[in-house]
Amino acid sequence: MNNQSAVFFDRDGTINEDIGYIARPDDIDLYPWAAAAVRAVNESGMKAIVVTNQSGVARGFHTETDLTAVHQRLIDELGGAGATIDAIYYCPHHPRFSDSPYGIDCDCRKPKPGLLHKAADEHAIDLASSFVIGDKLSDMELACNAGATAVLVLTGYGRGTLSRLTAGSFRPSIIAENVGQAVSEILALRRSLQIP
Repeated sequence: MNNQSAVFFDRDGTINEDIGYIARPDDIDLYPWAAAAVRAVNESGMKAIVVTNQSGVARGFHTETDLTAVHQRLIDELGGAGATIDAIYYCPHHPRFSDSPYGIDCDCRKPKPGLLHKAADEHAIDLASSFVIGDKLSDMELACNAGATAVLVLTGYGRGTLSRLTAGSFRPSIIAENVGQAVSEILALRRSLQIP
C-alpha cells in the first residue's frame, strides 16, 4: 500500500544553479538554501527525491557514467550539510536525437509521469499527497499528470515560467522565491491540513 508522501525536487534551477548541461561534478553549485530545504523534508518524514530530465546524454554532451558522478557530488554536498536525498531518478532520452540510442519517445521525460510512477512503486509513495518543486512548466505539468501538487520556484527559469502562465494553463498551487521558501510553505500547508 502506498502511503508515504514525498517532495520531488527538480535539479537544475531548483536545488542547484542551472548552467546548462552539467557534465562534471565540479560544476554542481548548490543554492545556499538547498540543503536546509532538503533537511526540512527529511525531518518531516517525507521522502526527498530528485527527478530530472538529462537529455545531455541523448545529445552526446556527456555519458550516464558522467551523470552518476555528478549526482554523487550532489548527494555528498547535501549530505555534508546533514541533508539526505532518498533517490535520484533521471531521464537521459530525447526523441529529437534519433541517431542516439537514447533518442526515443519515452514515458520518463518530464512532463510525462514515468519517473514519478517508478519512484512511487519503489518507495510506496502516495502521489496524491506528494509535491513536485521545479522552475519549468514541464515540472508543473508533471505534477498535474501524476496527480501531485505543483510548486513553482522563481529561481532558474522560474520567473520566465511564471510570466508565460496564462489563464487557461495549469497553475501551481504554491509559488515561492526559492526551494527553501517552497518547502516552508509545503510544511505549513501540511500542518494546516493536520497531516502528520
